[in-house]
Amino acid sequence: MNGFRIPVGDWATAIVDFITATGGGFFDAVRAVFGGFYEAVDWALATPPFWVVILFFVALSVWARGWIFGSGAAIGLVLIAGLDQWGNAMDTLALTLVAATIAIAISIPIGIWAARSNAASAVIEPVLDFLQTMPAFVYLIPAIILFRIGVVPGIVATIAFSLAPGVRLTELGIRGVDREVIEAGHAFGSSPGRILRQIQLPLAKPTIMAGVNQVIMLSLSMVVISSMVGAGGLGGDIIQALSRIDVGLGAEAGLAVVILAILLDRLTASLGTSGQRRWSFRAKRPADDVDAGNAEPESPDPETAAPETAAPETAAANRATEPATT
Repeated sequence: MNGFRIPVGDWATAIVDFITATGGGFFDAVRAVFGGFYEAVDWALATPPFWVVILFFVALSVWARGWIFGSGAAIGLVLIAGLDQWGNAMDTLALTLVAATIAIAISIPIGIWAARSNAASAVIEPVLDFLQTMPAFVYLIPAIILFRIGVVPGIVATIAFSLAPGVRLTELGIRGVDREVIEAGHAFGSSPGRILRQIQLPLAKPTIMAGVNQVIMLSLSMVVISSMVGAGGLGGDIIQALSRIDVGLGAEAGLAVVILAILLDRLTASLGTSGQRRWSFRAKRPADDVDAGNAEPESPDPETAAPETAAPETAAANRATEPATT
């Protein structure tokens, strides 16, 4: 176009150079904190014998979703160990947990802020659009410049890549709470903080947990890409298999990633359900339903009959309107 060019790349380079020159101490501190966090989690997962870690995740799976899922988790984790990918899988899991934990700790407060302020939401929304549409590989460029080769740039790139769903779904969940319930809390003199803690967050929990689930899934997918900057784990084997056209190694590492993804997805999805009976040693027999259907209903005693259970919204409003104990 006759030499017409907008030097966006030059501007970005100048900004990164300025940040690198002026914030070197800050980025070194972040590198030390994130690196230490990762090493602690990786040590906790990789130091014990593999069967101890398997027993822990099986117990967690049984508690969360029952014996069928616990059995599937055991088979999947034993398969990872049998593929000789246990060490890489634990490195990948540690990186995922660290990045997802930090991303969740950032995204939920920002989502609450966006839900409570229309002005903040108007500013945050374009930033989230930018983060979600930027190609994943682009995040690695500034991360590796600011934090050098290793695990930390992978963590930082993963946080930036997975942040947006947590913010959006937290804002959506809080804004979706029935306005009448909130007005009832205000009418009884509850403070905004108490309404947030005892009405909005409990009622928005399923939507918020869906956001947490998406953050973890995106973190796991980005962790594989982050191995290109030295993050290691299963992504290293996948990239090595790609460079060598090694179908066998790629299949083994990819299968391990799939097993971890299913395990994390089902566990985090179960945390969003409330009132679920987690420990079930036997399924209810059809005969139980038949017997219950044939039984004659007892006439309630008006003096001893229990009051009907309040709706979740009413119960939350009642908790918020109770006087605070001193």
